[in-house]
Amino acid sequence: MTKKVWGGRFSQEPDALVNMFNASISFDRHLYAYDIEGSVAHCRMLAKQGIISDEDAGAMLVALGEIKRELDHGGFSSDDDYEDIHTLVEKAMVEKVGALGEKIHTGRSRNDQVALDTRLYVRDAVQQVMVSIRDCQRTILRLAEDNLTVLMPGYTHLQRAQPVLLSHHLMAYYEMLNRDYARFEESLGRVNVMPLGSAALAGATFDLDREMVAEELGFDRISRNSMDAVSDRDFVLDFLYNASVVMMHLSRLSEELVLWSTQEFGFVVISDAFSTGSSIMPQKKNPDLPELIRGKTGRAYGHLMGLLTTMKGLPLSYNKDMQEDKEALFDSAHTVQMCLKVMGSLLGEVSFKPDTLKAATEKGYLVATDLADYLVGKGLTFREAHEIVGKMVVLAIENKRELHELSLEEMKTHSRQIEKDVYAWLEPQLTVGRRNITGGTGPEAVKREIERAKQQLKPEGE
Repeated sequence: MTKKVWGGRFSQEPDALVNMFNASISFDRHLYAYDIEGSVAHCRMLAKQGIISDEDAGAMLVALGEIKRELDHGGFSSDDDYEDIHTLVEKAMVEKVGALGEKIHTGRSRNDQVALDTRLYVRDAVQQVMVSIRDCQRTILRLAEDNLTVLMPGYTHLQRAQPVLLSHHLMAYYEMLNRDYARFEESLGRVNVMPLGSAALAGATFDLDREMVAEELGFDRISRNSMDAVSDRDFVLDFLYNASVVMMHLSRLSEELVLWSTQEFGFVVISDAFSTGSSIMPQKKNPDLPELIRGKTGRAYGHLMGLLTTMKGLPLSYNKDMQEDKEALFDSAHTVQMCLKVMGSLLGEVSFKPDTLKAATEKGYLVATDLADYLVGKGLTFREAHEIVGKMVVLAIENKRELHELSLEEMKTHSRQIEKDVYAWLEPQLTVGRRNITGGTGPEAVKREIERAKQQLKPEGE
């Protein structure tokens, strides 16, 4: 084990168990590129401010570049030699340029260093997730356009409720992902704050040009309070929350794919390339991928609740508890990215069964609301119409018929206002066609939303 960077005050070497328990290098190696990027900007600023010489800065920058290339190729693999990624980089610097390498830590602490690294990581992760959300939306949009006129039952309480277009149903998930995209986009403003210069908690005594570092690293602004800067993990919580909401939306879609692919529903076929089988039942074709997405949603929730619980009782400023944010962050970033990619690919390989979907709209009295609206058009109040139609449904149930199968005479026994034109209100395709109000399931309304979505997804400049 190499000498600790903080070892001067101690008369005993740390117990081996302490070294193992305290170290974060096994997971914060994920931050190495960001740590080096921050060190390069910090080094240039130190030279510009005259805190170190240009010659020293040049040697240090060369060393940092070499370390980056070595880490890119799996170098420094003995984690036992380093406590965290910051000490790994610093120790590697010393190995390359001697005591000069220790100057890289001038004017900063591991506290503001890790805050910087984590912000850089989250900023990249947010932008990557936003790209994946848009990719998934494009697949949903294509699927909706390909099934524009396909009828299906809409559900409430998982009971057939009213006829809708399959394209309208799919576009509901487009809207969910739209909100997810907006949440991540909005969170970038809170992520993109440069904390370096806060040092351990009180700020640095050196004349640091924090604005220069912020500009070089692409930050919008610098932090305004050093104690808050080193103890803030709100931006990580933002990411974990946003990821959890994305996962919730993907889980709802996964649940529907699981249900719809059963023989009981028979609405959709998931391609063999995105299904698995049984080790004992030869006939089985299982929707394992949507089930896994559904399962991983709980994992994302757990990371959010875990970090909220970790942060809730911490006094200012930095506490070692905050080291627990990394594994949750890294795992959530990987999970949401993978699930978005899998869902997008899976949706590109599903096929719907239009006849089965349409047949499902013809049983279960899905046009009852339209029949009530018809009676309102004849002068009844909606409450009067609702009660009359409810009684007609009971009659149909007792006679094992649908509403459109009742005779005109049977209908008239419930309301004299009913005429022959009522049957046009009992055809699912026609009932859907009446709902062209913005946001409705009518074909024209859905076409408008698809066109709006196409414009939204166009690359900038087109």
